[in-house]
Amino acid sequence: MTLFPGLLLEQCSYKDQFDNLEKHTQWGIDVLEKYVKFVKERTEIELSYAKQLRNLSKKYQPKKNSKEEEEYRYTSTRAFLATLNEMNDYAGQHEVISENMTSLITGELTRYVQELKQERKSHFHDGRKAQQHIETCWKQLEASKRRFERDCKEADRAQQYFEKMDADINVTKADVEKARQQAQLRHQMAEDSKAEYSSTLQKFNSEQHDHYYTHIPNIFQKIQEMEERRIVRIGESMKTFAEVDRQVIPIIGKCLDEITKAAESIDHKNDSQLVIEAFKSGFEPPGDIEFEDFTQPMKRTVSESSLSNSRGDGKSEPKFGGKSKGKLWPFIKKNKLMSLLTSPHQPPPPPPASASPSAVPNGPQSPKQQKEPLSHRFNEFMTSKPKIHCFRSLKRGLSLKLGAGPEDFSNLPPEQRRKKLQQKVDELNKDIQKEMDQRDALTKMKDVYIKNPQMGDAASVDHRLAELGQNIEKLRIEVQKFEGWLAEVEGRLPMRTEQARRQSGLYEAQNTSAVNSCAQDRESSPDGSYTEEQSQETEMKVPATDFDDEFDDEEPLPTIGTCKALYTFEGQNEGTISVAEGEMLYVIEEDKGDGWTRIRRNEDEEGYVPTSYVEVYLDKNAKDS
Repeated sequence: MTLFPGLLLEQCSYKDQFDNLEKHTQWGIDVLEKYVKFVKERTEIELSYAKQLRNLSKKYQPKKNSKEEEEYRYTSTRAFLATLNEMNDYAGQHEVISENMTSLITGELTRYVQELKQERKSHFHDGRKAQQHIETCWKQLEASKRRFERDCKEADRAQQYFEKMDADINVTKADVEKARQQAQLRHQMAEDSKAEYSSTLQKFNSEQHDHYYTHIPNIFQKIQEMEERRIVRIGESMKTFAEVDRQVIPIIGKCLDEITKAAESIDHKNDSQLVIEAFKSGFEPPGDIEFEDFTQPMKRTVSESSLSNSRGDGKSEPKFGGKSKGKLWPFIKKNKLMSLLTSPHQPPPPPPASASPSAVPNGPQSPKQQKEPLSHRFNEFMTSKPKIHCFRSLKRGLSLKLGAGPEDFSNLPPEQRRKKLQQKVDELNKDIQKEMDQRDALTKMKDVYIKNPQMGDAASVDHRLAELGQNIEKLRIEVQKFEGWLAEVEGRLPMRTEQARRQSGLYEAQNTSAVNSCAQDRESSPDGSYTEEQSQETEMKVPATDFDDEFDDEEPLPTIGTCKALYTFEGQNEGTISVAEGEMLYVIEEDKGDGWTRIRRNEDEEGYVPTSYVEVYLDKNAKDS
């Protein structure tokens, strides 16, 4: 015995059971729709999560033709790139989850819910129809029964009236006969009503039996099967819900394994070696500094392997090709840069005791400074951050720092220069190959046009072929030029000409003279200031070279504020500037802790003044920056 038809045996009011079943089946459909909505929202979350993962991976991908691409030669950054790629695949698996859940669960259940609603509607329609039919049969039975009862009563009254008329001697025979016929008619009608009632009753009993034992149980059985199918279907959907996730677990596991493998592939030794190869300069460290005996007559001696070589005989030992350079460190290239050593690194003079400069007869003088070896000053320049800043302030830094330099990369250390030249040669060779490929393609096209004039004019490609030939020739000349510089760096070219050697000697002599004169001036000046006297060696005229343009073409530093001179200052040192009391000037560099502020009067006049001699008004934007 099934469940739902059993309700009919327990309850007599099948109408109440229909109402209960109708509510229950509607609740079941609501549960199914709620589960469909749940899965749909889960798919939206998966899609959103996958999209966010893809955007995250894309956000941290290296940009093409940028500095970031160079960073990905290290194992740690390559591992990070592999992690980004795996996260992209990981996001793809969440998209697969969303797609499978949408097609296998959401789409299928949505169609099934529609079918279930139609089936439920059909079953309850049949139930209501059967219920209406049995009610109609019951009404027919009641009508037949009432008619039979009425006919029996009328027949009985007609019989009683006939008997009364027959017993009355005053009634005529005709009236008695009429009463008798009327009684017989009523009896016949009662018999017909009886027969009709009996037939209707039998028919109703049969319909009622079929209704309660056949039709209604069948409808209940169909409703039960429908409900059980719904329950089974929601269970299968839940199982599919889990299977969809389980299917992508192996692939997600592979993604995580690849991330682990990438992490394990990180080699700190290899990364360190790459940094060494990328930034090694190729210079040898300077040798030991010789002892300078100040008890003897003042004569500075510097070891041959120290900052500058002795140039007493005017000869030079060229070490690198290209432009003339002595055996100096990467940023010491020219006498122009050596003026850095003469910038006001000594403590600034204190302000005058009185507010008026008349209290100081000769004006504030540069402070005296203890004598120190030039090599000490060079070491101080190498290790002191403010010195580097002063150096940067002279001409906005080295061309390497600014990203702009000579075409032959002579501003770079030898090893870095070699790499840059090799990179440039490779790029030019690629460009030549591209041009040659285009030329070959156009040549083939021209041959086709010559053989088949109807396809095109062969002369139309001659101009382009000529342009390609010129481009290839120019690129080859460029390659030869850079290969020459590269060969010079690698020591594959013969010795330079005597003229180049002489020019190199002039540069080196000038650099050495500038360094020595700076130190000598500091000793010879009684007040510790620098003088304009230089030996005849430093006055040698050096031909102008392209190296000047590396600094002279730089744009001036922007102004960051204004200042007002509180006292008069006569700038006697190189790198300082004279100011008058009350003069307004532009500030282009703040005091970096050494007591000096850099100012500008106009485009051509700028220098340092003691910070205590001026009142500085910095712009707000400059402070923020």
